[in-house]
Amino acid sequence: MLNFIKGILIGVALVIPGLSGSIFAVVVGLYDQLIEAVSELRREPRRHLLFLLPIAAGAVLGVLLSTKLTLVVTARWPLASYAFFIGLMLGAAPFIRRKMALVRWRPQYLLLTVLGFGVIYGLAQLGGASSTELVTIARLSRIQDAGMMAFAGLFSVSLMAIPGVSGAIMLMVINQYGTVYNAVSQLGDAARALLRGNWAAMGTALQSSALLIPFMVGALIGLLAIAKLMRSLLHRFEGQVYYAVCGVVLAAVVILIQTGLTPHWPSGWLAPIALCLISAGVGIAATLVLDKPE
Repeated sequence: MLNFIKGILIGVALVIPGLSGSIFAVVVGLYDQLIEAVSELRREPRRHLLFLLPIAAGAVLGVLLSTKLTLVVTARWPLASYAFFIGLMLGAAPFIRRKMALVRWRPQYLLLTVLGFGVIYGLAQLGGASSTELVTIARLSRIQDAGMMAFAGLFSVSLMAIPGVSGAIMLMVINQYGTVYNAVSQLGDAARALLRGNWAAMGTALQSSALLIPFMVGALIGLLAIAKLMRSLLHRFEGQVYYAVCGVVLAAVVILIQTGLTPHWPSGWLAPIALCLISAGVGIAATLVLDKPE
């Protein structure tokens, strides 16, 4: 049950530009196990599927529930929402520190932290604000559309498997964020049309949702490819990888402050600061609770 809840959090993170599903997997203490399970899936499918399925089910539910809801909540209550996300990030500090302690500290490892910060912060600047609403492909009608969606899945998910890289931002870079999340939202529209018996509306919605099929094929290929690389790095240089992850988390916090707090900061100071501190505290507490074995 706990892994299902962790999966929901990862799914929510997949929707919000600037947040990373992989860094949330780090936050809730699942990243290493996920990479291991995906890499070894063919060798021990039953054991790894039993681990992966509740997380995957939670992630799918998180995406479906939050595609519209989370974006509405962050738009209506940005300070509380983004402060909570920042708290989730900061709550991962004890976990990351434990991983960094696996290797003896050396000054040159700080370069990995700087590199992690610079890469993620730089990638985040590539996504344009208008890209969140741009729907470049409305429905699956040509082979080129399927090819573009497969590439979008391969590109975004393979990079997203690297801790801290936001899949949403990667979709913005190739101008497919609006397309993918429009297709996801159409699943809900199709279900509502089915319940009303409106077959025409359901068919139209399913045409858009069909874009997700080639997207998921590309995503699966990308995930399997990058998982083996990350597994090798974690086995050989786990402590050093988390020095870079430390920089990634710091970059994520800065990005969330810039994109979520700064543009919506009101003229006053006392009430907003109190609100952000409380929300961040709740986020930190949530991460500390989730950073436990099943």
